[in-house]
Amino acid sequence: SYRTSGTCSTRIDFSLEDGKLKNVCFTNGCNGNLKGLAALVAGMDGAEVIERLSGITCGHKSTSCPDQLARAVREALEAEEGGAEEGSAEEGGAEE
Repeated sequence: SYRTSGTCSTRIDFSLEDGKLKNVCFTNGCNGNLKGLAALVAGMDGAEVIERLSGITCGHKSTSCPDQLARAVREALEAEEGGAEEGSAEEGGAEE
């Protein structure tokens, strides 16, 4: 669960499977548009979502729901990579 900032939507829930987005769901915001966005990114590679959606603005705001999704995905991918690095570091430490 990612708490958004600066948008009408207040939360984004999703999962990553092998780096691909699944089960994207926005809380609040423009219902139809966000359902459409969720359908479009379903199964898309997280890195591609970040590349395509980062920096999109909404009206006078410096962010948007798509930009917030990109931020959420970036955060989730970084957390996954950090966990993988910690696991490999622990394995390396066990070999010594």
